[in-house]
Amino acid sequence: MVKKLRCQATMDPVAWARVAVRTVIVALLGCCLAGVSPAAQDEVHYLHQGVMPPGAIGSVQLQRGGPLPGYFQPVEIKAPAGVAISLAVGNTFDEPTPAPLRLGMLIGQVYRIRVTQIPLAEGVEVFPTIEVIDRLYTPREQQNRFAIPIELTQEDLELASQGKFVTRVIYLEDPLRALPVAQSPEGNNWLDVEAGGDPLAAADALGRPVAILRMGARLPNPNDLGDAAFYFGSPPLQRYPARVARPAAKPAAPRVSESVPARSTTDRRADRRDPAETAGRRPEVKRLPAPPSAAMPFPSNE
Repeated sequence: MVKKLRCQATMDPVAWARVAVRTVIVALLGCCLAGVSPAAQDEVHYLHQGVMPPGAIGSVQLQRGGPLPGYFQPVEIKAPAGVAISLAVGNTFDEPTPAPLRLGMLIGQVYRIRVTQIPLAEGVEVFPTIEVIDRLYTPREQQNRFAIPIELTQEDLELASQGKFVTRVIYLEDPLRALPVAQSPEGNNWLDVEAGGDPLAAADALGRPVAILRMGARLPNPNDLGDAAFYFGSPPLQRYPARVARPAAKPAAPRVSESVPARSTTDRRADRRDPAETAGRRPEVKRLPAPPSAAMPFPSNE
């Protein structure tokens, strides 16, 4: 197993930091911090920081060995309706493709993408980077079924287009600390880290970080678009077919009760009777009415 990441909790203030989570963990985070003393927090030594440049954390992960080098981890890039995503191929961007996209990305590599057709921001382009730093250990032959969700929210895209730097750390939650809350089908739950906090350290305290999404802060100039370093060498990737949403179950048709003509009790009993059962039986004897009561006076002979 790959050990959990440890990164320095202190860092320079950043404009915006966000941790992507699978459950609502605001209350959980408050309970964890309230139950740990400051002296105990200082005992943890973090090796990595959330402000480290793209690729630094992933390269250290590959040095640990294990089933990480050469593994294409499936990821699913989600975005608001109408958003188009272009992938870096051969140190250039390919044709825009509507989101969502399902891809296989190498662990430790950095992938540059271009996001266009952002709602309420016509003509604005954002160039995020995705760094996969760990993998999911799924059942065999089911790797594509369980992909790391990389969500580009409308709020994050607007902040990035305004020049703010957004860092989103996606992590696999610790089952011992997970809240019994159902996952929202519309997107992933998330937690904002206060200014000066480290999103990587917050994610490491709640689970196992697996990917880092960075975007904003600067726009490339024409010279950058022709530089291989801007695309981080365009590492290889795999394309998977988009996941087909299951159709919603049709509501059951209401039952219509039909009127059945009433029949006598004798007829219903006769219908349920098997002829083989009644063979050889004595016929039923019709009972006579009860005799008059003994208290009734009899006629006198006098």
